[in-house]
Amino acid sequence: MARKINVKLILELRDANLSRNMIASTRHLSRHSVSDVFHSADEKGITYQDIRELSEEEAYRLIFPDKYAVETMYFNPDYEYIHKELKKVGVTLKLLWQEYQDSCKTQNAISMGYTKFCKGYGDYTIANKLTNHLNHKPGDVMEVDWSGPTMQYCDVTTGELISVYLFVATLPYSQYTYVEACRDMKMDTFLRCHVHMYHYFQGVSRRIVCDNLKTGVVRHPKEGDIILTNDYEALGTHYVTAIMPAAVRAPRQKASVEGNVGKIAAAIIAKLRNETFYSFEELSQAVQKKLKEYNHHRFEKRDDGSRYDVFQEEKKFLRPLPDAPYEISKWVYGRSVMLDFHVVYHKNHYSCPYQYAGKKVDLKVTDSTVSIYYKEERITTHNRIPDYLKNQYDTHREDMPPAFQKAAPWDDERIRNWAGSIGTYTSQIIERIFDSVDIKEQGYNPSLSVLNLSKTYSADRLEAACELAVTRKIRSPRYHHLKAILAANQDQLYLEQKTGHTGDEASPKGYLRGRSYYVKGGDEHAE
Repeated sequence: MARKINVKLILELRDANLSRNMIASTRHLSRHSVSDVFHSADEKGITYQDIRELSEEEAYRLIFPDKYAVETMYFNPDYEYIHKELKKVGVTLKLLWQEYQDSCKTQNAISMGYTKFCKGYGDYTIANKLTNHLNHKPGDVMEVDWSGPTMQYCDVTTGELISVYLFVATLPYSQYTYVEACRDMKMDTFLRCHVHMYHYFQGVSRRIVCDNLKTGVVRHPKEGDIILTNDYEALGTHYVTAIMPAAVRAPRQKASVEGNVGKIAAAIIAKLRNETFYSFEELSQAVQKKLKEYNHHRFEKRDDGSRYDVFQEEKKFLRPLPDAPYEISKWVYGRSVMLDFHVVYHKNHYSCPYQYAGKKVDLKVTDSTVSIYYKEERITTHNRIPDYLKNQYDTHREDMPPAFQKAAPWDDERIRNWAGSIGTYTSQIIERIFDSVDIKEQGYNPSLSVLNLSKTYSADRLEAACELAVTRKIRSPRYHHLKAILAANQDQLYLEQKTGHTGDEASPKGYLRGRSYYVKGGDEHAE
């Protein structure tokens, strides 16, 4: 019987008041499996006390009677026979599975599905320490690994020798190979190598066979589910490919890449051993040059061209690449949502639905987006603000409280009125901004950035800073000019040096609609 869920353990932990998520994470189980046990037990009114004296098999049969019946009723294939038949030309697992199905029909037995049939054969070869006699099918597999031997370049400033690692990927059918020089073997690097690999091969295979790398594989038990890292699993989902780590200490399962790692050592590392490189980029270019030679070199024991020639046929069997490459992401956990319903990342502010103010959220960050999660549920996504910008706000209108959403949208009239409420020099700066753009909408954000300085430094100081900028004949004063003046207190020194002028004279005001109107509007923009 093929039991995949330890129901006794799950119900015992539930009886100890552990949550679904806690059980799944601490016991390396899928949340779906734990939920299935919870649901089935609740549906049947079964608790841990009801099954504590039962064997695991009895407990499983009680919780999942239908699954138990199905799993024990499959007609077992003769994998020894299948292994021998696969050595013959033209024989495939698909053909043997169809023959197995026909045999089951004649015996009125229940047959396995194709996926279970293939997995059973794989398990058989592992258990018996056999080499799979599956002929390499074009476009079926990509094998990946890190090369054991490393390379080096010399840092010209320190004279230090820096190690460089080689990522190696191979298509077993054609032996066409991809190699990439890397500064490290971290997860992000590992995933980027996969993205570059797919681009190099111009398509996607049905499977990836990798080593049991810590960067990609969390757990590979002898029995039970293989657990990949979240990022590696997400990459497989994006490219719609099955990631299948080789069994522990079973190099036969990825013999192509294992063999090519050694060949790469001779074709690239050994041939470049007498060259000295003075930058990572220089070394990387040399590796790519030798890789091209390696792939285009004619086979010595075959008369059918080179790896590149065979690849031209194989790539027809690869699935097309997705519309966009996989984006590498990183997670930031436990960020607080401020009372203004924004969360901060890299000194910029991203809105959440206002109901989450005061709660802790997790951020999934890519090069282009910031997605916000609450208890593993995505609640919103923003375009990422460039890291060189600081104290910027990205606010979704739907995230605002209803009262905020009723506020009138910004237009040039509201902006000009707000500037006029601060002073004449502020108005001059805002007019210069609008004069510098082709369409008025292009002036909204730079104008509001300037006006929002009044909330940090006061309206009087902003007006003084604007006066100083105008009198110094700064042609096109912008936020960064005024921010620098205010941060250095140059506006206050300027007012002190002015003889016969008061702060009020330096900052004339003419409120048009009342200060509260503009402050409220300014707050809306800032959030």
